[in-house]
Amino acid sequence: MSEWIAVISITLLACISPGPDFAMVSRNGLLLSRRAGVLTAVGIGLGVLVHVSYTLLGLGLLLQQSLWLFDALKLAGAAYLVHLGVKMLRAKPATDQVDTPLAALSDIAALRTGLLTNALNPKTSVFIVSLFMQVVRSDTALATQVAYGGFIAAAHVGWFSLVALCFSAGRVREMLLAGRHWIDRVFGGLLVGFGALLALRGTH
Repeated sequence: MSEWIAVISITLLACISPGPDFAMVSRNGLLLSRRAGVLTAVGIGLGVLVHVSYTLLGLGLLLQQSLWLFDALKLAGAAYLVHLGVKMLRAKPATDQVDTPLAALSDIAALRTGLLTNALNPKTSVFIVSLFMQVVRSDTALATQVAYGGFIAAAHVGWFSLVALCFSAGRVREMLLAGRHWIDRVFGGLLVGFGALLALRGTH
């Protein structure tokens, strides 16, 4: 029970900490649609499952000990965030009606965006690997460890779906959409910043 409490507590704190996942979900929920935001959140949950899967297979230890492999993941994640951020920074003011929607994002594209944003984030990798190595005992049953992984993924989906719902509802969204190109630029700047910090911080 104490192990479950530790996993739940650490996971919830990790979910609500600001980062690229939050920026991407809130941006898609606010500027695109509630559906796009929620599907991005589901993609993030799938990304978490990627980290959980290789950790349970023992590859997480290899990633932690292999400096070049970790740096490669770090740089790939940084490049992806900067790529997304630059696209948002290039957003232009709408020339017609304010309520004209941005280019639609397909369901698969929304899932893929969430998946890649999380799966290429080494901070999530460090969180998952550290959690299973330092909190979960080595003699904990595999079924229980799988349940931990399922909970971590579900918690991310639940939290970020709530974020998407909040940013896609009400009059606040309607008012913010009037300056949506600036909002896109703000989120783009955040992603570029996250990517730059990721690339520059502690590269071996």
